[in-house]
Formats: sequence, C-alpha cells, structure tokens
Amino acid sequence: MSNYFLDTYALIEIVKGNKNYQKFLDSEIFISIFNLYEFHFSLLRDYNEQTAKKFFNQFKNKVLKIKDEYIFGASKFKLQNRKQKLSYADCLGYMMALNNNMKFLTGDKEFENLKNVEFVK
Repeated sequence: MSNYFLDTYALIEIVKGNKNYQKFLDSEIFISIFNLYEFHFSLLRDYNEQTAKKFFNQFKNKVLKIKDEYIFGASKFKLQNRKQKLSYADCLGYMMALNNNMKFLTGDKEFENLKNVEFVK
C-alpha cells in the first residue's frame, strides 16, 4: 500500500464525495498545516463552521511536520516553475511528498505531468 500526500484539491474532492478519491482513504495519508488551513477556509466559505470544524478535526492528525529542507526545495521548485500558477502550499506539499517517498495526490492540472504525482479528477 502506498503513502499519499494530499493537496487541498484532493481534500475538497473527498468531502464532495468524489468516488475517484475514496480508494485513497484506505492508504496512509498526510497533509501540511498549510493544506489544513486552506481546506478549513474553503469549507467555511462553501459550507459552514460546523462542517469546517468537523473535517478539520478529522484530518488534523494527518499533518506532517515541516522541515527546513522542504521549504528550501519548495522555494526552488516554485522559482523554476514560475510561469505556472502554483500555490505556495502546493509547492511545499509536493516537496514534502518527494522527500518522504509519497505520491502527491492532486487534481490540479499544473501537476498532471510531473513525476511522483497521482493525478485524479
């Protein structure tokens, strides 16, 4: 069984009930504190405070500690790909996945053809 790092897109698709993402919940999954923040904000904006808190609490134990090398790698990656509109959180998550031998799970088209990405719509 593989380990996956979920970006905010993937988290939101899980909440929406996208069946293409359900199978990944049986795997070991991780997120960053920044993805958790974006996720909470999106749910608060699109649903309500109760829903936002419910899923925040469900996923907060999946947060992976951020190390300096993840930040350094993410900054270089964002700079190398500056023509694309990659978020800081996604660049950091991608580096965290690479450094921890996990697949980066996303549906963001900017990541579709990158190595180590599990692209799901």
